[in-house]
Amino acid sequence: MSCIVASKKEEGHPPPMILYLCSPRGFCAGVERAVQIVEKALLKHGPPVYVRHEIVHNRHVIETLLEKGAIFVEELDEVPEGDFPVIFSAHGVSKSVQTDAVNRNMTYLDATCPLVSKVHIEANVLHKQGYEILLIGHAGHPEVIGTMGQLPPGQVTLIQNLHEAKHFTPQQPDRLSIITQTTLSIDDTDEIINLLKGRFPSIKLQQKEDICYATTNRQNVVKKVAPLCDAVIVVGAPNSSNSQRLCQVAEKAGCKNAFLIQHKHDIDWSSFCAMNSIGLTAGASAPENLVQEIIEAFRKRYEVDVIPFTTVEENVFFKLPRELRDVAE
Repeated sequence: MSCIVASKKEEGHPPPMILYLCSPRGFCAGVERAVQIVEKALLKHGPPVYVRHEIVHNRHVIETLLEKGAIFVEELDEVPEGDFPVIFSAHGVSKSVQTDAVNRNMTYLDATCPLVSKVHIEANVLHKQGYEILLIGHAGHPEVIGTMGQLPPGQVTLIQNLHEAKHFTPQQPDRLSIITQTTLSIDDTDEIINLLKGRFPSIKLQQKEDICYATTNRQNVVKKVAPLCDAVIVVGAPNSSNSQRLCQVAEKAGCKNAFLIQHKHDIDWSSFCAMNSIGLTAGASAPENLVQEIIEAFRKRYEVDVIPFTTVEENVFFKLPRELRDVAE
């Protein structure tokens, strides 16, 4: 396509391109809160502030916070001795990590998304009620590690797909319950839940689903815009679960080309040969400036018509930890 675009530019007529700009997109309230916790902790305590794991899964966000004085570690034993503030990421941590921080007399701030904390509370309540707990999620994801770590080993069984749901053998068929990772595909999760309900009719579900509002909203708008597009671009990191799910949702909704990119420099322009319409969205941990940079990159090559495509307005807000609420910007 690059040669086609170039030839039309030489004639003074860049080719047309419709960009359907999805909304809601980008930062959710949990990500906004987590990033603010790091920034305000830096203002209050001064650098360095240590963060256990990536605060959110986005390299641009991480690099920006690194420049301000944040230091990212994978485990608490990487934090040197001293009164250094430590922040737990938005994905949540196991109880053992919190216990370790207390035992080391660390000053720590918990940036766990409140909707992830809700799942942690559900797991503890269900365990006290004597339920066998199934967690639908992806092995190795930090949120799943943190949720399973709310209870002693062996008390939560991870179900990743339909195959595992079909072959799972419960210890208590009449006392089963389901919780889920917050960033899953809505449709895929429903398929797993329906299979488990068919096998175990008395299985206990949560009154309000665990998949978060932002994941749901971003997937719903992609479902509607995907059939209109030759391709869908999702701005997000490859280790971002909700961003990966957006690509899958676009493909399932009828768009054969779904691209997950982190930055405008990652765009392979040859992939858009003969395309006339693109859907553009961003995962819940991708900042808006990356979306705008991609729009400008398209403007340099095409006659772009940006069409907003909005399904719902979001107004969710999560309070900062009490100890940071008085920190001025």
